[in-house]
Amino acid sequence: MTKLHVKEMSCNHCVARIDKVLSDAGIAHTVTLEDKSVTIEGDEAVVQKSIEELDDIGFTAEVE
Repeated sequence: MTKLHVKEMSCNHCVARIDKVLSDAGIAHTVTLEDKSVTIEGDEAVVQKSIEELDDIGFTAEVE
């Protein structure tokens, strides 16, 4: 598992948008608003795909 920090995540609406885009991409994940993180289950290619998907909807994700 890889944990991504998403500094722009600020509310439950953000969580819902992130959850939807990653679910639609078939990426297993957990979104946590409290520490502004997304935990990705998968290899490096899946992590990169997740970062790209989040970037497409306006979020900057960095590996913690």
